Order: sequence, then C-alpha cells, then structure tokens
Amino acid sequence: MRGGKPLGAYLFRYGAVITVIGVVVFFSIVNEHFLTYNNLKDILKAISVTTFLALGVTFSLVVDGFDVSVGSTTSLATIAAASALVLHRQELFVTLLVPLLCGVAVGLFNAFLVVKVKLPDLLATLAVMYIVNGIQLTYTKGYTIYEGMALDNGAATGRFIPSFLFIGQGELLGIPVAVILMLLIVLLAHLFLERTTIGRHMYMVGGNPEAANLFGIPVNRYRVLAYVLSGLLAAVGGIVLTSRIGTGQVSAGAPLLMDAVAAAYIGYALFGEKKPSVIGTLLGSILIGVLLNGLTMMNVPYFAQDIVKGSILVLALAFSFLRRDKKA
Repeated sequence: MRGGKPLGAYLFRYGAVITVIGVVVFFSIVNEHFLTYNNLKDILKAISVTTFLALGVTFSLVVDGFDVSVGSTTSLATIAAASALVLHRQELFVTLLVPLLCGVAVGLFNAFLVVKVKLPDLLATLAVMYIVNGIQLTYTKGYTIYEGMALDNGAATGRFIPSFLFIGQGELLGIPVAVILMLLIVLLAHLFLERTTIGRHMYMVGGNPEAANLFGIPVNRYRVLAYVLSGLLAAVGGIVLTSRIGTGQVSAGAPLLMDAVAAAYIGYALFGEKKPSVIGTLLGSILIGVLLNGLTMMNVPYFAQDIVKGSILVLALAFSFLRRDKKA
C-alpha cells in the first residue's frame, strides 16, 4: 500500500474487530430476528459471566501467568452464594461477601504456589482447579442447592431474596443489571491497567520481570495481585451466574473456562497491541457470544458448537504466538 502500511498489516491489527463485524453482518443476513434489540440484549446478558472469567484470565496474562482455575472458582462462588441464602438464611451483604472472600482465597493460594513454591503457572492453577472443584463437590455432596431442597433434618428454609436475584435478572432503563455491571467492571479494569501506575507496573512485570526488578518494582507482589484479582473476578462471575439461574449448581463454572480463555487470547490479538487487552477481551467475549447465539438460531446442535469455539481458540492462539515470533 503506497504511502502507508501494507493491507496485511491493517488486517492483522484490526482483524478481531473486522471478524466481529463480519459475523454480525452474516447472521443478520441469514436471520432477520438476529439484529434486534432484544436479541442483542440477550447476547450481552449471556456473555456477562464469561467476561468476568475472561477478565480474570487477562489479569493473569498481564503478568505473564495463566490462571485456568477461574471456572472452578466461579463454581465455588456459586455454591457459596446459594448456600448462604438457602442453607444459612443470610441477607445480601453476607451473600455477596462470602463468595468474594472465596475468590480471594483461591487467588492467594494460586499466588502461593506460583510465587513461593515456584510451580509453573499452568500446572499450579490446574492443580488448584481440581482441588477447588473437589471442595465444592464435597461440600454439596454433588447436589444442586435450591429452595426447599431436602436436608437430613428436613427441608431447607432459606430462599433467594429479591435483592440478590435482581443482580442477574433485573433491568435498569431496559438494560440488564448484569450487563451494566459487566461494562462497569470492564471500564474500571481498563482504566486500572492503562491509566494507573500499578497497572503499568503489572505490564512491565509481564513483559520483562528482570528489568522490572532492576527498576525496583516488587515483581512478586504484582504477581500475587494479579492472581487475587483473577479469583475475585471469577467470584463476581459466580455471583451473577447464581443470581441469574436462581440455584447453586455444582461445577456450573467449568463449561465457561474455555470460552473465557478464548476471549482473553482474542484480546491478545486485538489492534496488534502485543499485550493482553481488557477491551480486546470484551470483544472476544462478544464474538463468542454472537457466534453461539447465531448458531443456535440456525439450529446448529449445541455439541457441534464446541467445534466452532475450539477453532476460535486455535486462531486466537495462532495470532498470539505468530505475533510473539515476529516480535522476537
């Protein structure tokens, strides 16, 4: 391209955005009901939980880590919230606090294994994934927590209070509360990483930890912070998920892990930034949500949709590692 960058460079830089637009246009053509306000609202509502998990993965990627325990952390938060309401008859504050503390605890445990024990991030968080999943299954004995469930001493007397259900099922000015919460946290996460000293230091830790250490940046503290934020965001996803479905389903977060990882790595390829991106992660979640919604409207079986999700992850990883090779 004369007087500018080659066409391939523009496609590489804006490929993720072009893909999202192209997919939306395609489904709008093949289904007249796709590009409607209600359907788009449903898509955003559906991806809200996945986005929280994907943001957790993004924070771990920022410090050159990788947290695959976000799905099990979401499951644990789901059980914790439902248990607080149904089994222990708590009010909103405790119901929100307990799962958030669970998320922080998982993040600290991940950080301990990675920073202190010095296990590889993937292996450490994979082990934690199994441990946390085992904890929530042991606590529930494999049963879903729901109103009126049978207990050894009778039936559960607690209930899902309206103020809690409002988080996942309510709307403000026609916009789902879950979507508003998602966009708010995306904005805060973006500003935190891009506009604050802590965020810039976290990127330095991920880019070159040795150089960051020479500059006096406490590398290990920022790695701990990244995993705590990852666990906290996964717990927020669990709260929203529990509020939406009105039950505490065991292992509810496990199916969301690959969607979250794919969304985070799509963010890696956005705008050629050569780093994890909060806005890119949101676009990745939207792309996955649009694809699954469109495929469902086209009556594609749900089990075949995993092929599409897997293909998206392969493409995202290919772009990420191709960019790394070029940078090297």
